Amino acid sequence: MTANIQRAHSPAHFRRVLSSFPTGVTALAACMGGSPLGMAASSFTSVSLDPPIVSVCVGHGSTTWPRLRAAARLGVSVLGEHQEEACRRLAAPGADRFSGLGWHSTPGGAVLVTGAAAWLECSVEREVAVGDHDVVMLAVHDLDSDAAVPPLVVHGSRYTRLAS
Repeated sequence: MTANIQRAHSPAHFRRVLSSFPTGVTALAACMGGSPLGMAASSFTSVSLDPPIVSVCVGHGSTTWPRLRAAARLGVSVLGEHQEEACRRLAAPGADRFSGLGWHSTPGGAVLVTGAAAWLECSVEREVAVGDHDVVMLAVHDLDSDAAVPPLVVHGSRYTRLAS
C-alpha cells in the first residue's frame, strides 16, 4: 500500500527539518571477492527484539548496495566518535573506502570496522521499496558492543559528540 503524501515542502527542506533528529552512523559491509565492500548508513534502527531484526535505508542511487545485497552476511558497525574520518571515507563515492581503515571479516563474510561502538552480523531478511529508498530489514545472527566507545552522532548535518 502506498500512501498519497501531499508535497508541501522541497526535499531539501524535508532533509533540513529531519537533521534536527540526532542519529548514529553505521558502516554496512561484507567481504566480496576477497576484498571489503561497504558504505555508510545513518538511517539505522531496531525493528524487532524477537526475532532480532534491524533496518537500514539505502537510496536507490547507491552503486554499492546492488553488489552488497548479494552477500550471505553483512556487518553493521556502529561507528565510534573517533571514526569521523572513516565515516567520511565510507560515504565518499568512488573512493577506496577501506584504505587505512582497520577491519576484519567474520567466518560468514561480514566485515566489521575495528574500534566501533557496537557491531552486528546480519543477513538480508527483506527489502521494501519506499519512495526513493529501499528499507532493508536485516536478521541479526551475532552482535556485541563496547560501552567504552561513545558513538559517532550526526545532528544538524554535522558530526557531534554526546555529552556525559
